[in-house]
Amino acid sequence: MAKTAAHRLRRRPGWFCPVPLRSRRDGWSAGRQCAFLAHLYLTGSVTAAAKAVGMSRASAYRLRERVGAKSFAFAWDRVLSLSGWESADPVREDFRKVTTETLLARLEIGLVKPVIYRGRMTAITRKPDNSTLFRLLRRSDGEQVGNGQEGHER
Repeated sequence: MAKTAAHRLRRRPGWFCPVPLRSRRDGWSAGRQCAFLAHLYLTGSVTAAAKAVGMSRASAYRLRERVGAKSFAFAWDRVLSLSGWESADPVREDFRKVTTETLLARLEIGLVKPVIYRGRMTAITRKPDNSTLFRLLRRSDGEQVGNGQEGHER
């Protein structure tokens, strides 16, 4: 009986919001974060994945602990969990405590996902973060109601 490859037991990296960082040539760009998750999926080793993208294991754990890295940390945990196991839902962020500037920054970045084909990351897929957009719209509707427009009929 043939043995199943170890990476086939893990979950593929899903959509996540990359950790917002300032742009550096040698830093954790959105592409490096995707490549890290792809190598983590293929190897199952944080050390090997960090080395494959030219970063250290310690910097990967520091990135995971940064402010705004919840989505990246959840994607990391999801990759290392077995596909047959149901993991707990991610801890939902209280969007009432998130500033409008933070939501606008997330809207600009969007969501990313590495595409893995034949044991390699071949591309990065991007899509807009619709839930953030809806939260911003809901917030702007609340501001209009709070500005005295609640008495007007439509």
